[in-house]
Amino acid sequence: MIGTYLEPTLPWQGPGERPLVAYAGGTQGQGPECAPSAMLSQVVRFQPPADAVIEYDMIAIYQLLSRGMAVVMTDYHDYNIPGIHDFMNRKTQGYAVLDSARAALRLNNAGLHADSPVLIYGYSQGGMASAAAAELQPGYAPELNVRGAYVGGPTVGLQEYIARNDGRPGVAPAIAWIVNGIAEDYPETRPALDAALNDTGKAILNESIGRCGGGLSNTLAQPQHTSAWTVSGRPLTEVIDTTPELRWAFDLQRLGFSAPSVPVRVYSARNDEGGTYPGVRDMAARWCGGGTPVELDGDGSLPTLSGFFGTHNLAFFPSLASSQQWLTDRLAGLPAPVNCGALP
Repeated sequence: MIGTYLEPTLPWQGPGERPLVAYAGGTQGQGPECAPSAMLSQVVRFQPPADAVIEYDMIAIYQLLSRGMAVVMTDYHDYNIPGIHDFMNRKTQGYAVLDSARAALRLNNAGLHADSPVLIYGYSQGGMASAAAAELQPGYAPELNVRGAYVGGPTVGLQEYIARNDGRPGVAPAIAWIVNGIAEDYPETRPALDAALNDTGKAILNESIGRCGGGLSNTLAQPQHTSAWTVSGRPLTEVIDTTPELRWAFDLQRLGFSAPSVPVRVYSARNDEGGTYPGVRDMAARWCGGGTPVELDGDGSLPTLSGFFGTHNLAFFPSLASSQQWLTDRLAGLPAPVNCGALP
């Protein structure tokens, strides 16, 4: 696993000692050129004929650094090794976030130590990764002094994401990245996928490997509805639901079945076309039932947007200030706000 450690030039002005934020990056693609360690130095990357990707996470990262917080950002576990990045795998993403914190705490001359306070932060793919890290931390990394986790716009279930976005312009590559990752991590699914996908579907999956950005190139040249990808002419979600091997692999990626042991702030736009709100609310309710102090912010103020820049992208911005103050309050030992009894 590769990660990037960023040390602030400003002193930490908050309570206690300087914290470390384990930052989980959002969706960028499925090739090594899309990895956060590459994008942090480039900010914008263009792939011909018409794809561009922007490292929007830099906005949040600079704000964290300006508060005097140290930041470590994982590349997840397989961006820079042979094979295919397993986009949106629950466990490997969560483990990578936690392992990046472990590694940063061991750096020499970083001013951190094994018991330094750790905060988990992410939006979009990073929201799913931060949620997974919070769920997995008690069993996988109990030695980390995690004080809280911010989970922004998470995708709770991959099947719901595919169903909600099937046919939406620019989303075909992300659906292909998900399926490619499933095939990479669970080889037993490959025969089922090979039988279910027609030549068009197989070509789309193959062409999406190594792509960065919003998929404009693919939109110009490929069918967006997954019913055009399958031999049966059924949407991909129907194929998954009726194929035991695929359903098993997809169900493993679902959030909400393990309760974090630290306070969590969850943010989701109610009109989010990516991380659908009913799924996010169900995840929060499950965590509440497991004893996690949860504050769910269901933002109903944002309009429904379509096209390449949807509500999901817009929603990244409203939660920045409140989420980062929430982190600072956890370091100050203030009681975590909880609305489990009246989730919006």
